[in-house]
Amino acid sequence: MSGEDRAGEAEGVAAAERVGIDELLERVRAGYERIEPHEAAAAAEDGALLVDIRYAALRDRDGLIPGALVVERNELEWRLDPQGSHRAAEAVSHDLPVVVICNEGYASSLAVASLRRLGLHRTTDLIGGFQAWRAAGLPVAPASDTDAGSDASTDASTGSGSEDRAENSTDTGG
Repeated sequence: MSGEDRAGEAEGVAAAERVGIDELLERVRAGYERIEPHEAAAAAEDGALLVDIRYAALRDRDGLIPGALVVERNELEWRLDPQGSHRAAEAVSHDLPVVVICNEGYASSLAVASLRRLGLHRTTDLIGGFQAWRAAGLPVAPASDTDAGSDASTDASTGSGSEDRAENSTDTGG
C-alpha cells in the first residue's frame, strides 16, 4: 500500500470516528446511571467518595461540599487510580463507589468515562453538578472555611483551566 493510500485510509477512519460533544456525552452516559443530588448525599452517607473536580475559581465563588475530595480535573485519573503512585489516600479500591461532581454535570460525565476505563466500575456523576446540589438545599461550606476534604496537592489554592465545556456562556467551566 502506498503512503498516499495509507493517508487516505487513515483519514477515512478518522472521519468515521468523529462525533460532536453532545453525541459523545449521550454515548458516555448510556453506559452508567447518573444520580440526583439527594441520591449523591445518601451515597456519601453510605461510604461513596464525592469528588469535586471544579476548578479553584468556582470553588472560591460558590463554596464546597463538606466531605468531598477536591481533585482538579487534570489530576483526577492519577489521584483516583488505586494502583497509582500519586493516588489520594481515599483511592483504596477499584470497587470504591465514586460520585464525580463538576459545576453543572457535563465534565463529570466525561471524567466518569475515563475513571471507568481505569477500572473504577462504581463511578457515576451528579446530574446538574454542584449547582444542582446547592439548588437542592444540600450542605455547602464557604471555600474560606474549609477545604472540605481536599488533599493538600489539589486544594482551593491550586488549579486553573476549563474542566467543563462552556455550560453557561457567562460562567466558564462547570
